[in-house]
Amino acid sequence: MRTIGLIGGLSWESTVIYYQIINQRVRERLGGSHSADSLIWSVDYTTVENLIFAGRWEEVSTLLTGAGGKLADCGAEVLLICSNTFSRVSDEVARAVSVPVLHIADAVGAEIRARGMRKVGLLGTRFTMEQPFYRERLAAHGFDVVVPRREQRELVHRVIFDELVRGVIRDSSRDAYAQIIADLAADGAEGVILGCTEIELLISEKDTAIPALPSARLHAEAAAGFALAD
Repeated sequence: MRTIGLIGGLSWESTVIYYQIINQRVRERLGGSHSADSLIWSVDYTTVENLIFAGRWEEVSTLLTGAGGKLADCGAEVLLICSNTFSRVSDEVARAVSVPVLHIADAVGAEIRARGMRKVGLLGTRFTMEQPFYRERLAAHGFDVVVPRREQRELVHRVIFDELVRGVIRDSSRDAYAQIIADLAADGAEGVILGCTEIELLISEKDTAIPALPSARLHAEAAAGFALAD
């Protein structure tokens, strides 16, 4: 079994999902009381949140590259940045370390391609929905990516930073997200990417008009598969 290194705390609320899913998949595969060989480097979320809102992405890259290097030095054989937004610096981390970095958009893209979907909606932070780094990586898998209208994007973004990363779950926000997803479905989306790992704390497929694609879960499952590959 390969050792998985998680760059987490982005936020810790969703890093919990990674740890749980990875260990569940390993136990399902190996049976008994097996669990994953794993390491977690969890950053102070306020530090990195302040950096991205100030547009200081080079400092984010330096911080996460340092975390990745520490994990690799401690024996990690594959790395994950446990975030969609912070995958913006995934390539920089990958260039700086000697082990593979599994990109969250590739895990999501592989699932969408396997389902044969041609057009999907994307929910996430404003950075993820509006900047090209994530949508272009997804589009390379061969499908169209659409985002909500501007005022809806602002609502999705606000709920993530004012509520979800702080562990606040509100029914009113779940209802608002469900309506936004219904609007994406009406515009032809065949599925919706929950493209912020914290969104999975708020909403699931039972709440949505179209299939929900949970990015954290898919990323974690890809990591477990990589760790267990012959």
